[in-house]
Amino acid sequence: LPDMACIITLFVAVFLGSCSALNICTTRRQQLIGIASSSSTFWLRSTNAFDNAVPEAAKYADRPKRKGNAPKDIGLRLRDEVDSDVPELKLCAGSPNCFSTTPDEVAPEHVISQWRAPKGTSQTEAWMTLYDVVKTYEPGQAGIDGGGFQIMEANPEKGYLYVVFESLKNGYRDDLEFALGASQDNSAILRLRSSSRVGYLDFGVNAKRLNYFASRLRANDWTAPDITPQSHPTYFIQNAPPSDQVAPSTAFRR
Repeated sequence: LPDMACIITLFVAVFLGSCSALNICTTRRQQLIGIASSSSTFWLRSTNAFDNAVPEAAKYADRPKRKGNAPKDIGLRLRDEVDSDVPELKLCAGSPNCFSTTPDEVAPEHVISQWRAPKGTSQTEAWMTLYDVVKTYEPGQAGIDGGGFQIMEANPEKGYLYVVFESLKNGYRDDLEFALGASQDNSAILRLRSSSRVGYLDFGVNAKRLNYFASRLRANDWTAPDITPQSHPTYFIQNAPPSDQVAPSTAFRR
């Protein structure tokens, strides 16, 4: 019955003592409560960490999450703001929480070198290695990404891979893009961009994440240099913790 009809029926039932009318409206009320409960459950689940989050994530399931908005204008494309004749990934903003292989004369502290597969590696072989390394990422490594990760787009034809990572406690989300291409000598090269959605600092998270992938790819003979205080001093100075001694209980800073 429509809600107004249900109210009228209840009114009549009070004066006439109609149990059947009361039962009808009670059933209607239970259905409405059930629908509302289902909607609430779905909303709560949507705020939880990814399925591959570390077990400790359950302790923070009720904490409000600051996921931020998904980035726009991502992917490989020709960009007016970039001094390049080939498609590039998005530039970093001014915050020290982003790295990109896209050339940036204004903010070179965000720029990292392109990674390279071993000479003679085909695009298909490079993609298979990259995809395997990404899909076997270990949430919680180096005390980061305890909320897990999810591959949002994987396009082997375009050589494009887009992954979202989530922090353990506050649900901050970071976006990582990989884009395979070919160099002039036909070697497989990898453009990449790792950036935080929310906040100004990242407490070293993006560097730790990229260094993990660099290490895994170097094990497959790729050229993928680490991000270090020597290569990016400004980033490390700005994101330095209050003390060099970080207790294990505070390893997950975000």
